[in-house]
Amino acid sequence: MNTSAPQIGFDRFIQLDWAAAALRVRAGTAGLDDLNGLLDAAELGVEAKKKTRTVLNRLWLEPRAELVDFADRAAALYKSQPDTPIPALCWGVAVACYPFFGKVAELVGRLSAIQDDCAAAEVHRRMSEIYGEREGTRRMTNMVIQTQASWGAVERVEKGKRVIRLAPTPIHSDELTVWLIEAAVRYVGKPVSVNSLQSLPVLFPFSLMRPLAYLVSNCPHLDIRSEGPNNQFVALRSAI
Repeated sequence: MNTSAPQIGFDRFIQLDWAAAALRVRAGTAGLDDLNGLLDAAELGVEAKKKTRTVLNRLWLEPRAELVDFADRAAALYKSQPDTPIPALCWGVAVACYPFFGKVAELVGRLSAIQDDCAAAEVHRRMSEIYGEREGTRRMTNMVIQTQASWGAVERVEKGKRVIRLAPTPIHSDELTVWLIEAAVRYVGKPVSVNSLQSLPVLFPFSLMRPLAYLVSNCPHLDIRSEGPNNQFVALRSAI
C-alpha cells in the first residue's frame, strides 16, 4: 500500500448528495457552485465546511496522484452509464482513498455477515485496537458509519448502538464490477484471492452478479496470478 495514503482522516459525515455532487463536478456535468450550494444549504460552520471540502477533495475533486486515473474512470463510467449506482462509485473511491473508511467497512461487513447486524461498540473496539485509543478514533468511526448509512449501506438503530446491513445493491455492469474489485485490491494493498471476490467484507453493500474471474482476466488494470493449480489471486497490474 502506498505509504502516503492517510491512515486516518475521514473525519466528517459526508451526505450522499454532497459526494454525488463532487462526482458530477469531476465528470464535468456540474460545477463547483452546485456543490457549494449544497454545503451552504446544510448550514455548516466555517470549519466544518472546510473539513468537509477536504474529504470531498480527496474523494473526487483533488485525488492523490496514484488515484487520479481511478477517479477519472469512475467519472467516465458515470457519464457513459447514467444508471450506474452513485453510492457504489462513492464507496469504491472512499475505500481506495481512505484506509480508515475501508477498515470500518470491512469490520461492519465481517461482523454483520451472519445475522445482518452488529454492535457498534464492537466496531469501535476493533478500530481502537488498530488505530489506538485516541479521541479521534471513536469520533471518526462514528462519522464513517453515519456516512455509510447516508449512502444506503446500513441503518443505525437503538440510538446508534446497533448497525444493520441493508439489502445489497446488485451490480450488473462489467465495468463497475471490475472497478469495485480494483477498489478493494487497492484497499487491501496486496493480491486478493479470486475465490474470495464474491464475498469481500469491504464490498458488503454490493452483490457482484457477473463472472468475476473472467472479467478480471480481461481487465487492463488488473492481473490474475496463479499460485498452484487452484489458487489464483487478483492484483493491480501496475504493481507488477
